[in-house]
Amino acid sequence: MIPHRYPFLLVDKVDIVKPNEEAIGLKNVTMNEPQFTGHFPENPVMPGVLIIEAMAQTAAVAV
Repeated sequence: MIPHRYPFLLVDKVDIVKPNEEAIGLKNVTMNEPQFTGHFPENPVMPGVLIIEAMAQTAAVAV
């Protein structure tokens, strides 16, 4: 549905609630994800820009 592949595919599943209006994206995040290597090594968090990208990927599937 979208051209993204690992490691930049940030959505594992998309549930369409209302076509072209509302969707729910799901990403199973593990500590093995490459973005956690240097993003606060002692307190790893998902980088905000990747959260936004995951929302954009969810929206791309929804429309």
